[in-house]
Amino acid sequence: MSLQIDYYFAPQSPYAYLGHQRFWDLARRHGAAIRVRPVDLGGKVFPVSGGLPVNKRAPQRQAYRLLELRRFGEHLGLPIHVQPRFFPVAGDDAACLIVAVDLKDGTDAAMRIAGAVMRAVWAEERNIDDEQVLVKLLEENGLPPQRLEDSHSQTVRERYESDTQQAIEAGVFGAPSYVIEGELFWGQDRLDFVERRLQRG
Repeated sequence: MSLQIDYYFAPQSPYAYLGHQRFWDLARRHGAAIRVRPVDLGGKVFPVSGGLPVNKRAPQRQAYRLLELRRFGEHLGLPIHVQPRFFPVAGDDAACLIVAVDLKDGTDAAMRIAGAVMRAVWAEERNIDDEQVLVKLLEENGLPPQRLEDSHSQTVRERYESDTQQAIEAGVFGAPSYVIEGELFWGQDRLDFVERRLQRG
């Protein structure tokens, strides 16, 4: 029986962007099932877990964050604008789009569009709070534009709220977070530990 991984992330998170493809690759390598769960990090998770938006953090933390993003981008060979044109940016609509794709087209399609959304922010400097950008991302990834309308449904909104609440109950306080049988792994720099856990089965 394959393990299931609850993948909690915010679509505008730079660290989720840096880890997304590596996480997907290792899950497939170990035959693990991913449950795609974008969450409302800034609006719901941070207030109950002590997190702060970037612009409210101490200057030292803000400066070090930019240094870390540059380091990881170079180390991983991923293009990244550490201060992209459209950031901070609201991620709710993009998150709901990912949920809609997950519900209608399945996990692989949801992972594909999630990766595209993250690249749009951090590599391509596109505005994921613009519906025209979201429609274009659907088109570029072979998904129907109807998914944007689907993303406004009550079913999708309730799933987004539910996944956010589940994240809080699981002890999630940052993105990306991976939960395997109740065990929490926070951060793309913890993927080695995720892989070890998958190797144990």
